[in-house]
Amino acid sequence: MADPAEYLRFLVTLTAVVDPFLGVPFFLAFTQDYSIEARLRLARAVSLTVFGVLASSALFGDALLQLIGASLAAFRVGGGLVLLLMALAMLNAEAGRVRQSPAEADELRSGEVHGVVPLAVPLLAGPGAISTCILAGEQGGWAHLALLLGCMAIVALLTWLVLSRAHRIARRLSMTALNVGTRILGLLLAAMAVQTMAEGLRKLFPGLES
Repeated sequence: MADPAEYLRFLVTLTAVVDPFLGVPFFLAFTQDYSIEARLRLARAVSLTVFGVLASSALFGDALLQLIGASLAAFRVGGGLVLLLMALAMLNAEAGRVRQSPAEADELRSGEVHGVVPLAVPLLAGPGAISTCILAGEQGGWAHLALLLGCMAIVALLTWLVLSRAHRIARRLSMTALNVGTRILGLLLAAMAVQTMAEGLRKLFPGLES
């Protein structure tokens, strides 16, 4: 990923996967009885958790793949499939079961769980975001990882900006407007998912290139 365009692609993909705007309705539902200070604290905790999960995935994901004996090519195909499932749910303006099961959604609405879970994990930093960071993190040295961490910090900052202003965003934008944004990100993510699976399939089946 020496090409700056590749880092831009990673940033766009990760932003689409995390999709902070998708978390706005869930954040509003969870914090409806919170004070402004409590909302800001939760938004900060969620954003820091998202960054921590993504950074850990990039730094230690390759070692985990080696430990379980999975090839990078196979993980690209599997990770791309996860991204595609998420993209299809986003095109329907839904969180999807990959991000959050109905039982987890019920727990969140009932207030039985802490806000960081499942808002940060698995709603925002879920399987798709983790696999995206693992795939990107194995390709270079420390300079490469530093640039990736910078991209992750941007995504975490965007997450904080959106969640800390979730109530203002909800007042100014209709649910339809939020869903339109999610669908656009879903379309971008679908393209990235197909590209990721294609790269993995070419490695697994070299004959596909001929």
